[in-house]
Amino acid sequence: MLLNLAFRMLGSSYDAEDVVQETYMRWYALSADDQREIRSPMAWLVRVAGRICLDHLSSARVRREQYAGEWLPEPLPGSAGAGVDPAATGPDPADQISLDESVTLGVLVVLDSVTPAERVAFILHDVFGVPFTEIAETVGRSPAACRRLATSARRRLRAAEPPAIRSSRHRDVVSAFKHACETGDLDTLVGLLDVNATATADGGGKVRTALRPVVGADKIARLILGVLRKAPGVSFRVEDVSGRPGLVGCLDGVTAAVIGIDLTQECRIGRLWLMMHPVKLHAWRTRDGR
Repeated sequence: MLLNLAFRMLGSSYDAEDVVQETYMRWYALSADDQREIRSPMAWLVRVAGRICLDHLSSARVRREQYAGEWLPEPLPGSAGAGVDPAATGPDPADQISLDESVTLGVLVVLDSVTPAERVAFILHDVFGVPFTEIAETVGRSPAACRRLATSARRRLRAAEPPAIRSSRHRDVVSAFKHACETGDLDTLVGLLDVNATATADGGGKVRTALRPVVGADKIARLILGVLRKAPGVSFRVEDVSGRPGLVGCLDGVTAAVIGIDLTQECRIGRLWLMMHPVKLHAWRTRDGR
């Protein structure tokens, strides 16, 4: 639960694992008497983890001012509704994060634009059902103020929420996009993209990518085909990315890019998130055996 909570707060499985470790360090630093006085250890752990995430989010905003290009949350493999095996003991924390609408790339990107306090209040209440009276102890504000924080974040999410598209239809569009990329079909690519589509890439300074979002169907299509011409050995497969159909690009058997895709009401591609930062691809590369 703490790992799932921290990932939704931070958008990084590595950072989430650090939060969980720090939380338990603080628990075991308590004396046995102090531990016994805590009526609900899980509530105490959630409150402490929330505070650590709040501090991390506040400092992350400063760090990202020096980030090379756009920062995107970590994409995870798997389909929506995928649960966690309680017996799982794999070394990768990403394997233990359950997938639902709250971890889709679109949601995590919007949550990254709200204030740290709004994000913490929204996730604790709307995703994990924590009462505002307890959230107030985490955020350091009144329950009424926490309610307003969660409402503000919820309003931002609803404004940016993509239309509900059947998974099978979504997958068909992604498959057509994959085929157009592989065949170099510019006209088909442009036709699959919304005229105002946006593509955002994250290379983190490790991989050369566009440093700013690219807007417009023609610009995005030409950019993608230009990149592929320079890397003719890339192969694609359609796979669920953070709960929705997307694309995984491999080079020499190793995942080189993961592409999250959101559709418009007209079933055209409205948003593309291209993750190329090697560190943020560790969950995928683990599956490649690398």
